[in-house]
Amino acid sequence: MTLLTTVFAAIICTVIWYRNAPADEMKISVLCWLYWGASLMWFVDAIFEYAELGAAFFEPAPADMLNDLFLGLSAVALGLVIWLVILLVKDPRNVIGAALLRKKE
Repeated sequence: MTLLTTVFAAIICTVIWYRNAPADEMKISVLCWLYWGASLMWFVDAIFEYAELGAAFFEPAPADMLNDLFLGLSAVALGLVIWLVILLVKDPRNVIGAALLRKKE
């Protein structure tokens, strides 16, 4: 479930990025890299887990699937937090800078 969750997040993010590809004003490409990196990590984990468990890899317990889903959603949420921090630091639309200048006046 972790692999599926991050792959779906990566695909959705890539489609959004591709629609606005020439102007990556909101730094969606960073989010894509984060999710594709997480997907690659979970894919390698799945390969090693399959090598260890064999056919039992395809018959997980419902509790294990739920735990994996929560872990995948946590990875997606962490990626969003990292992206938001980067977005706030870069401030591509100068929203934070304008708000700070307004308060000084």
